[in-house]
Amino acid sequence: MVVVKALNAIFYNQDLVDIDEVVAPPYDAIDAKTRSCLYKKSAYNVVRLILNKEKDPYQNAQDNFYDWLQKKVLVKNRRKCILYLVQKYRNAQKKLIERHGFIARVKIEEFSSKNIFPHEYTMDGPKRDRLELVEKTGAFFPPVFMIYRDPTQIIEKKIASKYLTRLPFINVHDGEGVEHIVHLIESREDLKLIEQVLLSKKLLIADGHHRYETAINYSKHHPENEAAKYVMSYFTNAADKNLVIYPTHRIIEKLISRREILKKVAKYYDIEIVHDKVQFLNKIEIEKAKQITTGLVVKNDSNYYVLKLKKDVEKSLQFPPALQKLDLVILHELVLKKEFGYTQEELLAQKYIKYERRETAVFEAIRKEASACFIVSCPRLEDVMNVVKCGYRMPQKSTYFSPKILSGLVINLLQHKNL
Repeated sequence: MVVVKALNAIFYNQDLVDIDEVVAPPYDAIDAKTRSCLYKKSAYNVVRLILNKEKDPYQNAQDNFYDWLQKKVLVKNRRKCILYLVQKYRNAQKKLIERHGFIARVKIEEFSSKNIFPHEYTMDGPKRDRLELVEKTGAFFPPVFMIYRDPTQIIEKKIASKYLTRLPFINVHDGEGVEHIVHLIESREDLKLIEQVLLSKKLLIADGHHRYETAINYSKHHPENEAAKYVMSYFTNAADKNLVIYPTHRIIEKLISRREILKKVAKYYDIEIVHDKVQFLNKIEIEKAKQITTGLVVKNDSNYYVLKLKKDVEKSLQFPPALQKLDLVILHELVLKKEFGYTQEELLAQKYIKYERRETAVFEAIRKEASACFIVSCPRLEDVMNVVKCGYRMPQKSTYFSPKILSGLVINLLQHKNL
């Protein structure tokens, strides 16, 4: 049973700040350059809470949080609420996409309950970092991204139809060209409907595994705190055709020669050479419908290589059936670990390897620091869900759910001495 509740919500006071100037991407999507830009945008940008750059970042985040509450830059909502969120953007083909979901709290459960499923591995460092921030501020800033399945789309039909004709509570555009439209749900009837729909569902953590496990750890540290038993999450329906998963490519930074790379991959893949980049990218997606296919580009080589898993290799795979369909599992286990010598610890810590979703950045890397780059195809949600239901996890950075949920749309209060 999944228990979903309304938020103890804190919002930016839009009478005092421009909401466009204070929101930010999730902390793990902010690099040093982006952080500096966000710092310059506003003295109240949420980056100063979620990814503070001062000497004592956690203490400074706490000081900022308490100061902004005192100044009414941040204000506690008078009622518990759920946020209905519509994200509009145009994809690479210029088609308008509208993804719907809502932000609420979900009762924390251990994964052994089989109600909430992870699909990726986590690292201790980010969890320690996030836990220190929550301990200092008593608040949870970016939501965990959850997926549930409801083919009847009750929430979309009965909630969205009611609120989407009204003026939004928040309307903000991010730097990626996405419009984020937020409607505030405070009606007891509507809150109860959302709670009831989710009761019988299972949840897949799409993004924010470190945040979820941080919430587990925080709740264990504060067993007396009822609010700490819940974690703020964004929920979207797997039945929504606008739920899109993008791939995350692999940039190899170990010094490996072109000849050695091609020799090693040839053990497992039939190699087709393509000379045009667009044709190369299209062919990966076309061929994946027939067999497991991965793309390869190599330093100082103008060719593009389409790697199609050999039939005899596919038949001899020793992986569990649920994992045999995943190109990344095969790439990690047979090529990166067995042939290139990566350890699991190096892959988790991103040592001598980078994970990159942007194809432009991948091709830029091959001109600079990379020995090779592997281009992977778009993951299928059904494959991801099949893996987790069978009790397995995918390699780290297997999926990229876009658009992200902005930090600063809402803050969920866990504890505060003055509120």
